[in-house]
Amino acid sequence: MNIRTALLLSCLVVLTCIPPPLPAADRQLAATAAHSTVQANPSQRQGMVWIPGGEFTMGADEEASYPMERSAHRVEITGFWMDDHEVTNTEFRTFVEATGYVTTAERKPDWEALKQQLPPDTPKPSATLLVPGSLVFTPPARPVSLQDVSAWWTWTPGANWRHPAGPQSTLDGRWDHPVVQVSWEDATAYAQWVGKRLPTEAEWEFAARGGPNHTRFAWGDELQPEGKWMANTFQGHFPHHDTREDSCGGTAPVKRFPPNGYGLFDMIGNVWEWTSDWYAADLYAQRAENGVTHDPQGPDRPHDPNEPYAPKRVMKGGSFLCSSHYCVNYRPSARSATSFDTGMSHLGFRCVLMSRTPPVVKGATK
Repeated sequence: MNIRTALLLSCLVVLTCIPPPLPAADRQLAATAAHSTVQANPSQRQGMVWIPGGEFTMGADEEASYPMERSAHRVEITGFWMDDHEVTNTEFRTFVEATGYVTTAERKPDWEALKQQLPPDTPKPSATLLVPGSLVFTPPARPVSLQDVSAWWTWTPGANWRHPAGPQSTLDGRWDHPVVQVSWEDATAYAQWVGKRLPTEAEWEFAARGGPNHTRFAWGDELQPEGKWMANTFQGHFPHHDTREDSCGGTAPVKRFPPNGYGLFDMIGNVWEWTSDWYAADLYAQRAENGVTHDPQGPDRPHDPNEPYAPKRVMKGGSFLCSSHYCVNYRPSARSATSFDTGMSHLGFRCVLMSRTPPVVKGATK
């Protein structure tokens, strides 16, 4: 069961509710950013790396993968620029201070809009829950059923990007961590403001692989090469006891772990990352029948048979909550999705730029 439905129908908590419609200016920012083909210029490329493009195998057919990752299929990607790290709290603060943008979690939810994403006759939640807020990871004190996500996710009034764990939390000591509690709309608005866009799911996976090898992890086929943790994930017994063998508890500063072959940091773990694509559970199986797909933009509309009313966008990369015995999503092929209006403790983003020509390599000869 999806988190939204599980939490709402349990009457314990409510997942990120849909806010009133964005102001016209903010709505235009989000809509434009999702399909932007803006070209890179030198100033915009600061803090970005060139991803050369090429053909690769997207998805997975291995037994230790999830159904939505199958079938593996061939995709060709045009070269592009990508942020070498996830957007940080500092960077997002600059955007908010310059524009006055108000995020999804900071706006009061609209029940009339929310119920359109839920099964008919779903009861209206208490007015005390229909307030600005977001979903916060709250580890239980003891082992719990892994079938009940409400045991570790709590709808928290006052939680937002400034207060990621609730109204009493702050960003002190976390300004270089990835911004979280941002919806897809928030991420696309930021991307448009900086003259970039969110990556497509295919661009993201191509970049995450770090090169031509189709390995299980972004760094090879071993989770811990020579005993070394390569990403911020969850060790111990999920969700109640994180042993922090990777020296992290919750989000970590960006660039704390080694970059991949393209020079990208934290493509795996730390926080999930929004992509521009709508989510369709059976998309990979459809593509596998069509040969090589060129620069796919995702499906025209979302489709999740488990939650047909929820308009979901794809997120990639896994997070600090991915565990070897619960959520093995710290792999490039792994994919998940959540409603476009949802912000969570473990969900952030990074941006990309297109370029008509690759960068000039110093010392190269014709």
